Amino acid sequence: MAAAGGGRAAAGCLYLVDALAGDPEVLQADAEAYYGELVKKSLSIPDVFSIPGGEEVKLEESCVYFVPLYRNNPTCKMLLLTDPKDKETVLAVYLNQCWWPVEDVIKTADPSRDGLISVQTFGERIVLFVLNYIIFGRLEGSSANDAFFLPHSATECAKILWRNGEAVAFYSVKMKGSLCDGATSQCYLLPVLDTIFVRRKYRRSGLGMKMLDDFCQSFVAEDALGISCPISAAMYQVCQKFLQTYPEEQKRLWEVEAPGDWSQRVNIWLKIQMESSSSGKAEVGSCMENAQTRKPRQADVDQGVEYVTGVGKVAGDAREKDDAAAAAGTLNSQDPEQEDLEQGAGNTQQ
Repeated sequence: MAAAGGGRAAAGCLYLVDALAGDPEVLQADAEAYYGELVKKSLSIPDVFSIPGGEEVKLEESCVYFVPLYRNNPTCKMLLLTDPKDKETVLAVYLNQCWWPVEDVIKTADPSRDGLISVQTFGERIVLFVLNYIIFGRLEGSSANDAFFLPHSATECAKILWRNGEAVAFYSVKMKGSLCDGATSQCYLLPVLDTIFVRRKYRRSGLGMKMLDDFCQSFVAEDALGISCPISAAMYQVCQKFLQTYPEEQKRLWEVEAPGDWSQRVNIWLKIQMESSSSGKAEVGSCMENAQTRKPRQADVDQGVEYVTGVGKVAGDAREKDDAAAAAGTLNSQDPEQEDLEQGAGNTQQ
Protein backbone atom coordinates (compact mmCIF):
# COMPACT_ATOMS: atom_id res chain seq x y z
CA MET A 1 0.00 0.00 0.00
CA ALA A 2 2.26 2.75 -1.25
CA ALA A 3 1.86 6.09 0.43
CA ALA A 4 5.21 7.76 0.53
CA GLY A 5 5.32 11.33 -0.69
CA GLY A 6 4.77 12.53 -4.21
CA GLY A 7 1.66 11.51 -6.10
CA ARG A 8 3.19 12.85 -9.29
CA ALA A 9 5.78 10.08 -9.31
CA ALA A 10 2.98 7.53 -9.18
CA ALA A 11 1.37 9.11 -12.22
CA GLY A 12 4.51 9.41 -14.34
CA CYS A 13 4.94 12.86 -15.80
CA LEU A 14 1.36 13.96 -15.12
CA TYR A 15 -0.24 15.65 -12.14
CA LEU A 16 -3.50 14.59 -10.53
CA VAL A 17 -5.76 16.86 -12.58
CA ASP A 18 -4.14 15.51 -15.77
CA ALA A 19 -4.17 11.82 -14.85
CA LEU A 20 -7.36 11.36 -12.82
CA ALA A 21 -9.82 9.11 -14.61
CA GLY A 22 -12.48 6.60 -13.72
CA ASP A 23 -15.62 6.59 -11.61
CA PRO A 24 -15.45 8.96 -8.57
CA GLU A 25 -17.36 6.35 -6.55
CA VAL A 26 -14.66 3.76 -7.27
CA LEU A 27 -11.96 6.21 -6.21
CA GLN A 28 -13.82 6.89 -2.98
CA ALA A 29 -14.29 3.18 -2.31
CA ASP A 30 -10.55 2.75 -2.73
CA ALA A 31 -9.89 5.53 -0.22
CA GLU A 32 -12.33 3.99 2.25
CA ALA A 33 -10.62 0.59 1.90
CA TYR A 34 -7.23 2.21 2.52
CA TYR A 35 -8.57 4.03 5.58
CA GLY A 36 -10.07 0.81 6.91
CA GLU A 37 -6.71 -0.93 6.69
CA LEU A 38 -5.03 2.04 8.33
CA VAL A 39 -7.47 1.94 11.24
CA LYS A 40 -6.97 -1.81 11.68
CA LYS A 41 -3.19 -1.29 11.32
CA SER A 42 -3.13 -4.09 8.78
CA LEU A 43 -0.84 -2.38 6.27
CA SER A 44 1.96 -4.66 5.17
CA ILE A 45 4.67 -2.02 5.71
CA PRO A 46 4.99 1.02 7.99
CA ASP A 47 3.35 3.87 6.08
CA VAL A 48 4.97 7.31 6.03
CA PHE A 49 4.40 10.43 3.99
CA SER A 50 7.40 12.50 2.93
CA ILE A 51 6.82 16.22 3.24
CA PRO A 52 8.57 18.32 0.59
CA GLY A 53 11.78 19.26 2.34
CA GLY A 54 12.62 15.83 3.72
CA GLU A 55 10.56 15.41 6.89
CA GLU A 56 8.45 12.26 7.18
CA VAL A 57 5.01 11.97 8.78
CA LYS A 58 3.79 8.65 10.06
CA LEU A 59 0.43 7.71 8.58
CA GLU A 60 -1.94 6.77 11.37
CA GLU A 61 -5.61 7.12 12.19
CA SER A 62 -5.18 10.23 14.33
CA CYS A 63 -3.84 12.21 11.36
CA VAL A 64 -6.30 11.25 8.62
CA TYR A 65 -10.01 11.93 8.21
CA PHE A 66 -12.75 12.30 5.60
CA VAL A 67 -14.43 15.58 4.65
CA PRO A 68 -17.26 16.19 2.15
CA LEU A 69 -16.07 17.14 -1.31
CA TYR A 70 -19.33 18.97 -2.06
CA ARG A 71 -21.67 21.06 0.03
CA ASN A 72 -24.93 19.34 1.01
CA ASN A 73 -23.64 16.01 -0.29
CA PRO A 74 -21.99 14.01 2.53
CA THR A 75 -21.75 10.83 0.47
CA CYS A 76 -18.85 12.09 -1.71
CA LYS A 77 -15.81 12.48 0.53
CA MET A 78 -12.10 13.25 0.39
CA LEU A 79 -9.48 11.60 2.61
CA LEU A 80 -7.06 14.18 4.03
CA LEU A 81 -3.77 13.91 5.88
CA THR A 82 -3.04 16.54 8.54
CA ASP A 83 0.14 17.60 10.27
CA PRO A 84 0.34 15.73 13.62
CA LYS A 85 1.77 18.92 15.17
CA ASP A 86 -1.03 21.12 13.79
CA LYS A 87 -4.27 19.36 12.87
CA GLU A 88 -5.54 22.45 11.01
CA THR A 89 -2.74 22.11 8.44
CA VAL A 90 -3.61 19.71 5.61
CA LEU A 91 -0.57 18.05 4.04
CA ALA A 92 -2.02 15.75 1.39
CA VAL A 93 -5.07 14.28 -0.33
CA TYR A 94 -5.52 10.53 -0.99
CA LEU A 95 -6.54 9.61 -4.54
CA ASN A 96 -5.57 6.98 -7.10
CA GLN A 97 -4.04 4.78 -4.39
CA CYS A 98 -1.50 7.34 -3.20
CA TRP A 99 -1.12 10.53 -1.22
CA TRP A 100 -0.81 13.76 -3.22
CA PRO A 101 0.86 16.79 -1.59
CA VAL A 102 -1.51 19.75 -1.55
CA GLU A 103 0.77 21.76 -3.83
CA ASP A 104 0.85 18.95 -6.41
CA VAL A 105 -2.95 18.70 -6.51
CA ILE A 106 -3.21 22.22 -7.93
CA LYS A 107 -0.52 21.76 -10.60
CA THR A 108 -0.81 20.66 -14.22
CA ALA A 109 1.55 19.45 -16.92
CA ASP A 110 -0.95 20.33 -19.65
CA PRO A 111 0.14 23.55 -21.41
CA SER A 112 -3.41 24.11 -22.67
CA ARG A 113 -4.48 24.80 -19.09
CA ASP A 114 -3.72 28.50 -19.04
CA GLY A 115 -5.84 31.48 -18.05
CA LEU A 116 -9.43 31.26 -16.82
CA ILE A 117 -10.95 27.85 -17.52
CA SER A 118 -14.40 26.62 -16.48
CA VAL A 119 -14.51 23.80 -13.94
CA GLN A 120 -15.91 20.72 -15.67
CA THR A 121 -14.03 17.51 -14.86
CA PHE A 122 -13.88 15.62 -11.57
CA GLY A 123 -10.18 16.46 -11.32
CA GLU A 124 -10.95 20.17 -11.69
CA ARG A 125 -13.60 19.87 -8.97
CA ILE A 126 -10.88 18.52 -6.67
CA VAL A 127 -8.58 21.43 -7.57
CA LEU A 128 -11.43 23.85 -6.75
CA PHE A 129 -12.00 22.05 -3.44
CA VAL A 130 -8.31 22.26 -2.51
CA LEU A 131 -8.07 25.96 -3.41
CA ASN A 132 -11.25 26.85 -1.55
CA TYR A 133 -11.46 24.53 1.45
CA ILE A 134 -7.81 23.74 2.15
CA ILE A 135 -5.60 26.56 0.86
CA PHE A 136 -7.93 29.48 1.50
CA GLY A 137 -9.97 28.02 4.33
CA ARG A 138 -7.04 26.62 6.31
CA LEU A 139 -3.65 27.68 5.00
CA GLU A 140 -3.82 31.19 3.52
CA GLY A 141 -7.04 32.71 4.83
CA SER A 142 -6.74 35.95 6.77
CA SER A 143 -6.33 35.44 10.50
CA ALA A 144 -8.85 38.24 10.95
CA ASN A 145 -11.49 36.26 9.09
CA ASP A 146 -13.14 33.72 11.37
CA ALA A 147 -15.61 32.44 8.77
CA PHE A 148 -15.75 28.72 8.05
CA PHE A 149 -15.57 28.06 4.34
CA LEU A 150 -17.75 25.26 3.10
CA PRO A 151 -17.00 23.33 -0.10
CA HIS A 152 -18.86 24.37 -3.23
CA SER A 153 -21.79 22.35 -4.53
CA ALA A 154 -21.27 19.57 -7.08
CA THR A 155 -22.76 21.76 -9.83
CA GLU A 156 -21.22 25.09 -8.81
CA CYS A 157 -20.39 27.30 -11.78
CA ALA A 158 -16.76 28.25 -11.30
CA LYS A 159 -13.58 29.11 -13.13
CA ILE A 160 -9.99 28.37 -12.16
CA LEU A 161 -7.21 30.72 -13.19
CA TRP A 162 -4.17 28.73 -14.31
CA ARG A 163 -0.75 30.32 -14.66
CA ASN A 164 2.63 28.68 -15.30
CA GLY A 165 1.26 25.19 -14.70
CA GLU A 166 -0.45 26.02 -11.43
CA ALA A 167 -3.97 26.91 -10.26
CA VAL A 168 -3.49 30.35 -8.70
CA ALA A 169 -7.03 31.70 -8.32
CA PHE A 170 -10.71 30.94 -8.81
CA TYR A 171 -14.13 32.51 -8.70
CA SER A 172 -17.65 31.08 -8.56
CA VAL A 173 -21.04 32.45 -9.50
CA LYS A 174 -24.66 31.82 -8.57
CA MET A 175 -26.50 31.66 -11.85
CA LYS A 176 -29.74 33.51 -12.49
CA GLY A 177 -32.61 31.09 -11.83
CA SER A 178 -30.60 28.76 -9.58
CA LEU A 179 -31.86 27.92 -6.09
CA CYS A 180 -30.58 30.13 -3.29
CA ASP A 181 -30.18 27.11 -1.01
CA GLY A 182 -31.64 23.70 -0.33
CA ALA A 183 -34.09 24.97 2.28
CA THR A 184 -36.08 27.36 0.11
CA SER A 185 -37.74 27.54 -3.28
CA GLN A 186 -36.37 31.03 -3.93
CA CYS A 187 -34.11 31.47 -6.96
CA TYR A 188 -31.50 34.08 -7.77
CA LEU A 189 -32.94 36.93 -9.84
CA LEU A 190 -29.61 37.88 -11.40
CA PRO A 191 -26.13 36.37 -11.81
CA VAL A 192 -24.20 36.84 -8.56
CA LEU A 193 -20.44 36.71 -8.07
CA ASP A 194 -20.27 34.61 -4.94
CA THR A 195 -16.68 33.65 -4.03
CA ILE A 196 -13.24 34.60 -5.29
CA PHE A 197 -9.73 33.76 -4.15
CA VAL A 198 -6.18 34.54 -5.32
CA ARG A 199 -3.23 32.74 -3.78
CA ARG A 200 -1.01 34.87 -1.59
CA LYS A 201 2.08 34.78 -3.81
CA TYR A 202 0.07 35.88 -6.87
CA ARG A 203 -1.65 38.88 -5.32
CA ARG A 204 -1.01 42.49 -6.37
CA SER A 205 -0.82 41.42 -10.00
CA GLY A 206 -4.26 42.48 -11.24
CA LEU A 207 -5.92 39.05 -11.04
CA GLY A 208 -8.87 40.39 -9.04
CA MET A 209 -9.56 42.95 -11.78
CA LYS A 210 -9.14 40.25 -14.41
CA MET A 211 -11.73 37.97 -12.82
CA LEU A 212 -14.22 40.78 -12.15
CA ASP A 213 -13.90 41.84 -15.80
CA ASP A 214 -14.36 38.22 -16.87
CA PHE A 215 -17.53 37.99 -14.79
CA CYS A 216 -18.99 41.12 -16.38
CA GLN A 217 -18.03 40.03 -19.90
CA SER A 218 -19.73 36.67 -19.33
CA PHE A 219 -23.15 38.29 -18.92
CA VAL A 220 -23.16 41.16 -21.40
CA ALA A 221 -26.90 40.72 -22.03
CA GLU A 222 -27.81 41.24 -18.36
CA ASP A 223 -28.80 44.70 -17.15
CA ALA A 224 -27.77 43.93 -13.57
CA LEU A 225 -25.05 41.79 -12.01
CA GLY A 226 -24.57 41.07 -8.31
CA ILE A 227 -21.73 40.56 -5.85
CA SER A 228 -22.62 38.68 -2.66
CA CYS A 229 -23.20 40.75 0.42
CA PRO A 230 -21.27 41.64 2.52
CA ILE A 231 -18.46 42.95 0.32
CA SER A 232 -15.14 43.34 2.12
CA ALA A 233 -13.22 46.63 2.22
CA ALA A 234 -10.55 45.08 0.02
CA MET A 235 -13.10 43.94 -2.54
CA TYR A 236 -14.58 47.43 -2.58
CA GLN A 237 -11.16 48.74 -3.57
CA VAL A 238 -11.03 46.35 -6.49
CA CYS A 239 -14.58 47.34 -7.49
CA GLN A 240 -13.68 51.02 -7.31
CA LYS A 241 -10.64 50.56 -9.53
CA PHE A 242 -12.61 48.38 -11.95
CA LEU A 243 -15.56 50.78 -12.22
CA GLN A 244 -13.24 53.75 -12.74
CA THR A 245 -11.50 51.82 -15.51
CA TYR A 246 -14.78 50.62 -17.08
CA PRO A 247 -17.41 53.30 -16.32
CA GLU A 248 -19.91 51.54 -18.56
CA GLU A 249 -20.24 48.89 -15.83
CA GLN A 250 -21.14 51.36 -13.06
CA LYS A 251 -24.89 50.92 -13.50
CA ARG A 252 -24.69 47.12 -13.68
CA LEU A 253 -22.86 46.07 -10.50
CA TRP A 254 -24.88 45.68 -7.30
CA GLU A 255 -24.17 44.40 -3.81
CA VAL A 256 -26.98 41.90 -3.22
CA GLU A 257 -28.54 39.62 -0.67
CA ALA A 258 -30.24 36.49 -1.98
CA PRO A 259 -32.39 36.20 -4.01
CA GLY A 260 -31.52 39.71 -5.22
CA ASP A 261 -34.78 41.60 -5.74
CA TRP A 262 -34.63 45.40 -5.92
CA SER A 263 -35.12 45.79 -2.17
CA GLN A 264 -32.01 43.64 -1.64
CA ARG A 265 -29.67 45.55 -3.95
CA VAL A 266 -27.33 48.51 -3.44
CA ASN A 267 -25.51 49.99 -6.42
CA ILE A 268 -21.80 49.52 -5.72
CA TRP A 269 -20.57 52.62 -7.56
CA LEU A 270 -23.15 54.83 -5.84
CA LYS A 271 -22.17 53.40 -2.45
CA ILE A 272 -18.48 54.02 -3.16
CA GLN A 273 -19.20 57.64 -4.10
CA MET A 274 -21.39 58.24 -1.06
CA GLU A 275 -18.84 56.73 1.33
CA SER A 276 -15.99 58.65 -0.28
CA SER A 277 -17.96 61.89 0.06
CA SER A 278 -18.86 61.18 3.69
CA SER A 279 -15.28 60.22 4.51
CA GLY A 280 -13.93 63.38 2.89
CA LYS A 281 -16.31 65.63 4.80
CA ALA A 282 -15.48 63.89 8.07
CA GLU A 283 -11.74 64.31 7.54
CA VAL A 284 -12.08 68.00 6.64
CA GLY A 285 -14.20 68.61 9.74
CA SER A 286 -11.73 66.82 11.95
CA CYS A 287 -8.77 68.71 10.49
CA MET A 288 -10.47 72.04 11.09
CA GLU A 289 -11.40 71.08 14.61
CA ASN A 290 -7.89 69.92 15.53
CA ALA A 291 -6.12 72.59 13.43
CA GLN A 292 -3.63 70.08 12.15
CA THR A 293 -2.99 67.94 9.10
CA ARG A 294 -3.76 64.26 9.42
CA LYS A 295 -2.08 61.46 7.53
CA PRO A 296 -4.28 59.55 5.05
CA ARG A 297 -5.84 56.41 6.48
CA GLN A 298 -4.62 53.04 5.25
CA ALA A 299 -7.24 50.73 3.77
CA ASP A 300 -8.13 47.69 5.83
CA VAL A 301 -6.61 45.19 3.42
CA ASP A 302 -4.15 42.33 3.37
CA GLN A 303 -1.17 41.85 1.10
CA GLY A 304 -3.02 40.77 -2.01
CA VAL A 305 -6.20 39.39 -3.49
CA GLU A 306 -7.98 36.78 -1.43
CA TYR A 307 -11.64 35.90 -1.86
CA VAL A 308 -14.43 37.02 -4.37
CA THR A 309 -16.95 35.55 -6.95
CA GLY A 310 -18.08 34.89 -10.62
CA VAL A 311 -18.12 32.73 -13.80
CA GLY A 312 -17.74 33.48 -17.49
CA LYS A 313 -15.48 33.60 -20.53
CA VAL A 314 -12.15 35.38 -20.62
CA ALA A 315 -12.36 39.12 -21.27
CA GLY A 316 -11.91 40.33 -24.84
CA ASP A 317 -8.54 41.35 -26.26
CA ALA A 318 -9.47 45.00 -26.75
CA ARG A 319 -10.41 45.35 -23.13
CA GLU A 320 -7.25 43.58 -21.97
CA LYS A 321 -5.07 45.95 -24.01
CA ASP A 322 -6.73 49.00 -22.47
CA ASP A 323 -6.27 47.82 -18.88
CA ALA A 324 -2.84 49.29 -18.15
CA ALA A 325 -3.48 52.69 -19.69
CA ALA A 326 -6.94 53.05 -18.21
CA ALA A 327 -5.91 51.95 -14.75
CA ALA A 328 -3.08 54.49 -14.75
CA GLY A 329 -5.62 57.28 -15.00
CA THR A 330 -7.93 56.15 -12.22
CA LEU A 331 -8.83 58.32 -9.27
CA ASN A 332 -8.30 55.54 -6.73
CA SER A 333 -6.65 57.06 -3.66
CA GLN A 334 -4.95 53.74 -2.89
CA ASP A 335 -1.75 52.55 -4.51
CA PRO A 336 -2.79 50.14 -7.32
CA GLU A 337 -0.19 47.72 -5.96
CA GLN A 338 -2.36 47.35 -2.87
CA GLU A 339 -5.15 45.64 -4.78
CA ASP A 340 -6.50 43.15 -2.29
CA LEU A 341 -9.50 40.86 -1.96
CA GLU A 342 -11.00 38.86 0.80
CA GLN A 343 -14.57 38.29 -0.25
CA GLY A 344 -16.45 35.26 1.00
CA ALA A 345 -19.86 34.08 0.02
CA GLY A 346 -21.97 36.45 2.02
CA ASN A 347 -25.04 34.27 2.38
CA THR A 348 -23.79 30.80 1.59
CA GLN A 349 -20.52 30.44 3.45
CA GLN A 350 -21.96 30.91 6.90
